[in-house]
Amino acid sequence: MYAIIEESGGQRKVEQGDEILVNLMDSGGTQPGAAVTFDKVLLIGGEGSAKIGKPYLAGAKVVGEVVEPVVMGEKLQIWKFKKKQGYHRKTGHRQRYTSIRITAISG
Repeated sequence: MYAIIEESGGQRKVEQGDEILVNLMDSGGTQPGAAVTFDKVLLIGGEGSAKIGKPYLAGAKVVGEVVEPVVMGEKLQIWKFKKKQGYHRKTGHRQRYTSIRITAISG
């Protein structure tokens, strides 16, 4: 069984047992093992059939647990440059995520 959920403005396909990275929750203050519920479920499918929401399925939810409260993403290098002007700037960024393991899909 799989589900398509809406999280942080994007859609994501999840199955039971999957480990996903979502935007940082509660400034990294969540505890490992804490329950997280996604109630914006767009579709639940499996076993040759699918339930499709308009836009969300009523009463459907996906439950997960926090594996790691803070996970650092890959480092991005931002380089700004203007030729013939002696202008260049180099900065970097690392996005922080929360790691969640999907435990149940119901609906």
